[in-house]
Amino acid sequence: MNRATLAAVVVAGALAGVATAFFLTRTDPAMPALERATLFEASRPLPAIALQDQSGQSFDLGRMRGHWTLLFFGFTNCPDVCPTTLATLAEARRQLADLPPNEIPEVVLASVDPARDTPAVLAHYVAHFDPSFTGITGSPEAIGAFARDLGVAVMIGEPAADGSYTVDHSAAIFLIDPAAAFTALFSTPHDAAVVARDYRRIVSARAQ
Repeated sequence: MNRATLAAVVVAGALAGVATAFFLTRTDPAMPALERATLFEASRPLPAIALQDQSGQSFDLGRMRGHWTLLFFGFTNCPDVCPTTLATLAEARRQLADLPPNEIPEVVLASVDPARDTPAVLAHYVAHFDPSFTGITGSPEAIGAFARDLGVAVMIGEPAADGSYTVDHSAAIFLIDPAAAFTALFSTPHDAAVVARDYRRIVSARAQ
């Protein structure tokens, strides 16, 4: 699958993802009031994935079970949105350091630019923000399917004369619960303190 085809497939899937999120948005007044996040009526189990982490090790759904995960789609050559969002997630995680260990979220960056984002490149990149962060990549087909299932819009630009290109993508942050299911969405703009507060409310509500 070439870049143009991958982008078209993922963008088409984004429409379905947005519709799904709209109809699953929780309206129960007993649920916590959230500042930025959208909590869904029911968590949606993620499909099987076969990717690689920054160490070259297999990354499947088992790697997201047993703990909460803040998942962001981006790429290492991103000039602004990605580094800003990852810095925000690093700060949010620091603000959550007082939680029990099993409630402190892991942060995963899923690359939407697998042609350039090798495990070695991801390892250097994510460590700059927080040594605990995980970067994942894989084949264009595998990455495309994962992004499409979550409704992530990705547009890969035409290469310039020097071979460089841009990748436009959704900047949402996805909250994955300990059962490896999509449970909430943090929309932009992102603020570390707001992310941390909403996260605490969601985790506390799900524990009741």
